[in-house]
Amino acid sequence: MQKIKTALLSYGMSGKVFHAPFLEFHPGFVLVGSWERSKQLIQLDYPNVKSYPTLEGLLQDDIDLVIVNTPVGTHFEYAKQVLLAGKHAVVEKAFTTTVAEAQELVNLAKEKGLKLSVFQNRRWDSDFKTVQKVVTDKVLGELVEAEFHFDRYNPLLSPKGHKETVNSGAGILKDLGPHLIDQALYLFGFPQSVFADIRITREHSLVDDWIDILLYYSDFRVRLKAGFFVREANPAYVIHGKKGSFLKPRGDVQEDELKLGKKPNLDSWGTEVPGNEGLLHTEIVGRIIKEKVPTLQGNYYDFFDGVYQSIVNDTEEPVTAQEGLQVMQIIEEAIESNAQGKIIAL
Repeated sequence: MQKIKTALLSYGMSGKVFHAPFLEFHPGFVLVGSWERSKQLIQLDYPNVKSYPTLEGLLQDDIDLVIVNTPVGTHFEYAKQVLLAGKHAVVEKAFTTTVAEAQELVNLAKEKGLKLSVFQNRRWDSDFKTVQKVVTDKVLGELVEAEFHFDRYNPLLSPKGHKETVNSGAGILKDLGPHLIDQALYLFGFPQSVFADIRITREHSLVDDWIDILLYYSDFRVRLKAGFFVREANPAYVIHGKKGSFLKPRGDVQEDELKLGKKPNLDSWGTEVPGNEGLLHTEIVGRIIKEKVPTLQGNYYDFFDGVYQSIVNDTEEPVTAQEGLQVMQIIEEAIESNAQGKIIAL
């Protein structure tokens, strides 16, 4: 089996929780090491890997793939250096800070013949995969509206400075927003126009921490919301069609289990605990049904396997750079809509 030698650009929470466990588990990857600016932590978990003191040293090494998992404001600069060094890249969300940056990376990867993917792991959440199946099966009839939430209750500011200081990558729109936007575009395609309300709600916050984005399609609407003052969570997904409705609470367990140090597998990994099933209330072949829908299994392994297949077999990336660019288009026009207080045509 061909091995893809892979390095991380940081070993904080995202490297330790979301990337390294899957790179270690997937037989096609070899975790070579990580760039670590001050603390050398990766070797505590993976004694045989390297801790690179500089990005230049990492890029000069025998590495095939680099995971750009640094703060959002650095994504463009680092991803560009990775591609110019002839390495494939996976970039965390938000892909970049502007559409122009995203387009430049898309063009550069194409010019170099390299694979460039965006880490939109939430497509492989158990709850979203279940929603996707309900929509694909068309059991709700013609869709009228959908509402996606990424709600939290956390009035405190993050201790991570780059998240709370005014910079091009800070704010909930570029933190949780890309998850919601990507899921909407993946399910429903690119909308015709957008309206956005973007606010600051936490005391002493300098960056946006509440968003309400409305995507306009020809015959239905999709609302995307996220904020930090939701003590009693709404359903994460609400979809209404002309025959029925589907409501699904957020229930994916992968992030929590990874934070506990649990290792992924291909059997039971990503299986939701009982009680978080979605509610389907609709009409099928003239019969009204109201029942819980079993939740599908989620697994971020499938993203990494898609990256592996794209490099080894030249298939399409599991999340393409073009899809990342489209998310940035929505974000950029949402900012414009909020500034002007009006609907922006796309």
